[in-house]
Amino acid sequence: MLCFARFGLSRWNTKTFGAGTPGTRRFLGFRAIQESGRFGDRLGGKRQEGLKPYLGRADTVLRKKLRLGFEARDITRKMSTSIEVPKTMKAVQIDKNGGVEVLQYKDVPVPELKEGQVLVKNEFIGINYIDTYFRAGLYPLPHTPYILGREGSGTVVSRHASAPADLQPGTRVVYMGEHAYAEYTPASAKYTIPIPSSVDAKVAAASTLQALTALTLIREAHKVEKGDWVLVTAAAGGVGLWLCQLLRAVGARTIATASTQEKRKLAEENGAEVTVEYHEEDREAFTRKVVEITGGEGVAAVFDSVGKVTFDACLACVRRKGSMVSFGNASGAVTGFALGRLAAKNVKLVRPTLFNYIFTREEFKGYADELWSFITNDKLNVQIHDVYPLKDIVRATQDIEGRKTTGKLLLRP
Repeated sequence: MLCFARFGLSRWNTKTFGAGTPGTRRFLGFRAIQESGRFGDRLGGKRQEGLKPYLGRADTVLRKKLRLGFEARDITRKMSTSIEVPKTMKAVQIDKNGGVEVLQYKDVPVPELKEGQVLVKNEFIGINYIDTYFRAGLYPLPHTPYILGREGSGTVVSRHASAPADLQPGTRVVYMGEHAYAEYTPASAKYTIPIPSSVDAKVAAASTLQALTALTLIREAHKVEKGDWVLVTAAAGGVGLWLCQLLRAVGARTIATASTQEKRKLAEENGAEVTVEYHEEDREAFTRKVVEITGGEGVAAVFDSVGKVTFDACLACVRRKGSMVSFGNASGAVTGFALGRLAAKNVKLVRPTLFNYIFTREEFKGYADELWSFITNDKLNVQIHDVYPLKDIVRATQDIEGRKTTGKLLLRP
């Protein structure tokens, strides 16, 4: 400290990395080292010998700080660099509601970023049943024309200045939002997070929306406890398979339903303890079977994504003070339900959506970290049905609507 004071370096020490331009900081750094050498040369005899340790220490510290200054400048330059982006891109767009005939694979302008967004070059795009709801009109379109798709993984190529610092160009990310059926997506930074090195981009795209849906269902829609009996419908679908695996991981006992023997076998392979048929011709037989499996008590919770055709039978399977969680409408929306029916067993009826459980980026990152932990530590199986070229969106949509698939469907631009 004596040496620094004699050189007048306390000013440099506070200003070099706290203020000023990179050019100013480099000049001050060189000047400080230069002055330290001159001062040492002017010293003679014993005075110079006595100060050698201080001079050496000062010179070492100054050079180290100067090197750090150059590294910081280089990092800053890399952080601010954008990756070249074309003017147009391929995308799947609709101009109106309807069947698969309204899906248009066409050239559209690459969107400009708005506040809080990053532009992601998609590597993989997730297909979800909710995409068919927006296309068909079950859920209203925000505007037309409209690019479908709710999730994807890829690389950040540019960012708005307001985006978080961890979303720099070149960062591998996974996101949830809108307009994913395209080569490039303007993703909200709120729902965009870096992918850890331990997770593949395909796995991230195949797991994020559906797996986080399953995880928030068993954590918040109904807090599942070890040993609980739980009923899962459409258990071989995207969310269904995640539910089977996560329920096994937390120690629950899962009863799975699916439309074919092949699908029921897949549910068993992914964690279901028991599988049952839907008994479409006799729903009461279905209910009796489930209640019998649970020793006459019923299940602690039902996670139902089928909707209209399974709702009543599933509700009858719920035990006293259990939960009926309806989170999908694959067979149509549930209508005309009388709330008084819940009073018979004090059943809780929940109609949740994922985004209300991950409303903040902190909530999103927290659940994502838990999911990555399940995937890597519990060796969860990320079931991918197929990867379709983006131009084959009609075929992919027909497959998911025709219930011909097991696991996740992905698109690749």
